[in-house]
Amino acid sequence: MPNWELKNCCQHDQVVFLVCVGVFTVVILALWRTFLLTPFKLITVFLHEASHAIACKLTCGQVEGIQVHADEGGVTQTRGGIYWIILPAGYLGSSFWGMALIVASTNIVTARIAAGCFALALFVVLFVAKNWTLRGLCIGFIIFLGIIWLLQETTKVRGLRYVILFIGVMNSLFSVYDIYDDLMSRRVHTSDGESLQKFAHALVMVLHGASYGE
Repeated sequence: MPNWELKNCCQHDQVVFLVCVGVFTVVILALWRTFLLTPFKLITVFLHEASHAIACKLTCGQVEGIQVHADEGGVTQTRGGIYWIILPAGYLGSSFWGMALIVASTNIVTARIAAGCFALALFVVLFVAKNWTLRGLCIGFIIFLGIIWLLQETTKVRGLRYVILFIGVMNSLFSVYDIYDDLMSRRVHTSDGESLQKFAHALVMVLHGASYGE
């Protein structure tokens, strides 16, 4: 018989983890439109655009540049590849990176690995970035992660896991909130959400026409 009472279901670390996820979610949603989250929103936009770039490379396309703008917009310039895979890769990638970072934050060793890989990715992007906003963001976050890591290793401050968790939660929320923001709260005709909507509509019309032709 299942234990619906869930007695003794969570250890201390698990309770702390769940509470942190809940608190971070509330804080992010409450402060989404404020300048306080701007650096983290820009890094989230970067991961979104990087996901487009990865999808392009995986489908044999060429990435000509990545830009992240100070107004929290971004663009990935690609050539070739499979459009219907590249287009949704931004939102799917945000969800994937969010999940990966959240899982990595549950252990200090995996949090170190995630922070190291993140810093390495930012360093690589320095060479493909097409504007100084993205270059400055990469340099700033590499320094930020370095400071947090140094404090983690040399003092009693244990913040690395929570930084990784915060970035993970923000990326997980980004896809849903950005689609709502672009398509419902306000209309942004150059957003991925708008492009996906147009692509889906065109696909439905083609399938409907093919079905009608039969």
